Amino acid sequence: MNKGRVYIISGPSGTGKDTLMKKLFEKLPELAFSISSITRPIRSDEVPGEKYNFISHEQFEKMLAEDEFLEHNLYVGNYYGTPKTPVLKCIEKGQDILIEVDVNGAAQIREKMPDVVTIFILPPSLEELKRRLTSRGTDSPEVIEKRLNEALREIEGSVDYDFVVVNDKLEKAVDDFINILSVDKCKTELNLGLINKILNK
Repeated sequence: MNKGRVYIISGPSGTGKDTLMKKLFEKLPELAFSISSITRPIRSDEVPGEKYNFISHEQFEKMLAEDEFLEHNLYVGNYYGTPKTPVLKCIEKGQDILIEVDVNGAAQIREKMPDVVTIFILPPSLEELKRRLTSRGTDSPEVIEKRLNEALREIEGSVDYDFVVVNDKLEKAVDDFINILSVDKCKTELNLGLINKILNK
C-alpha cells in the first residue's frame, strides 16, 4: 500500500482559501484535514476541533519541548502549530492530508518532509484582493492596508511553491486544485510498486 500524500495550501487573507477548501472537501471527502493547535481565545463563530484545537500556552510549550510539531509560529503573543502525530498517522495508513499554513510554516514542513506538495492560492489581482477585503466590512482601512502589505510579502514567497492556483472563478480553482492532486498521483516515484509488480510477473 502506498503512503498517503501531504498537501500544503497557503495564500493571503482574502484569496478565498476557506471557501475553496469547503468545496474541495465536498468533492473529496476522503481527503483529511490537519487541525492546528493554537493558544489564542476561541472566537464566537468557531467550533473547537473543526479547524483548530484551542490549548493553553503551557500545553503548547510542553508539546514544543517534546518535538510534537511539524511547524509552529508565535504571532501577537499566541502560538500556532501543526501537530506531527495526526499527519504521520494519516500518511502511514495511505490517506492523503491537507495542511493549511502560511509561507513560513510551509518552509518549516518542507525541511522535515521534503516530498510534500505545496500549492499557493493567488488572487486574480491586487485590486480584486483589496475589493474582497473591503467588502467583508469587518476591517478598518488601516487594517486592510496592513493585510495587503502582508499579502504582498506572502505572494513573494509563492515562487517557492510547486503549484499556483488562481482563485478567480471558484469552481475552476477547485477543479485546478483537484487536477494537481490527480497529476501528483501519476508521478513515477509513486508507482514504482506497480511497475515492479508488472515486471516481476
